[in-house]
Amino acid sequence: MARICKHGYVSGRVQGVGFRQATAEQAEHLGLDGWVRNMEDGRVEVLFEGDEAAVTELASWLGRGPQAAEVTVLELQELALQGIAGFIVRR
Repeated sequence: MARICKHGYVSGRVQGVGFRQATAEQAEHLGLDGWVRNMEDGRVEVLFEGDEAAVTELASWLGRGPQAAEVTVLELQELALQGIAGFIVRR
């Protein structure tokens, strides 16, 4: 299956609700590589790559987020593969 990469931003109530950790857990469960971090403007930034089906599944999950989150906007775009290994939470 083809590998793809997505990068984007999640807006809404997405900080202080465990969004980064839950994203990392979902990504690891799906076998994806990349990172997630909080932005100073209150959004969460995420980059993830892997098998197309897994990337699509995480993208769908990001539109909802963990139970305590309230996602209002999800902006994602496809990028060239970044060659990242593993998934980390950036500070």
